[in-house]
Amino acid sequence: MMRSNRKKLQLLGAFAALFSLALAIGCTGFFQNPTLTSLTVGPVLNVDQGATGQLSVTGTYSDGSTKSLSTGLVWSTSDDTIATVNNSGLVTGVSAGGPVTITAADGTVTGTTSVTVVLVNVTAININPTTADATANGGFATFQAFATVSGDTTTVDVTSTATWTITSTTSGSTADFSITQGDPLTVTVESTATVGEVATITATYTSGSTTFTATAKLTVD
Repeated sequence: MMRSNRKKLQLLGAFAALFSLALAIGCTGFFQNPTLTSLTVGPVLNVDQGATGQLSVTGTYSDGSTKSLSTGLVWSTSDDTIATVNNSGLVTGVSAGGPVTITAADGTVTGTTSVTVVLVNVTAININPTTADATANGGFATFQAFATVSGDTTTVDVTSTATWTITSTTSGSTADFSITQGDPLTVTVESTATVGEVATITATYTSGSTTFTATAKLTVD
């Protein structure tokens, strides 16, 4: 009988020791939930003016796991005159422009993506000026792109949201000139360009499912 009681006491002691060990480990954080380390926001959006687009967020945690997040986030936009975002990550295009930065935050952890708002009902685009001159070895010229919109009497500046390319029509090179994106766009003549060389500048703008292009000429003098 005494031996049986002794075994029971030994078992109870062993359980108590295990419980104390588990409690100690828990207090040191062994059983803590993994913490959020980063947020990935996407996709990069092109949104028609007046239309919406949905963003998604993936959280990465300290144990390497990932999880799709849809609640508990604070959303913000860098320019609400171009694009707004609600508390579920739904973006609305307000006016043509961008890209603007959309941020999702969970406490101090943040993630971003960019949104560009494009016009609808565009019928054509043009570049102003259509011809320009620039001096060799460092000279430059500036250009802007404007969209014609059905029903509007004035054109809309889409310089910053158009896609620009430049190619020498004389040599076929794309290295004789460089483009600095902005409004206006700046084209600089590189040292490899020669006097008399002519370049074609192309602006491309997509509205809905239609892509519009316009061209201008730059001559090195």
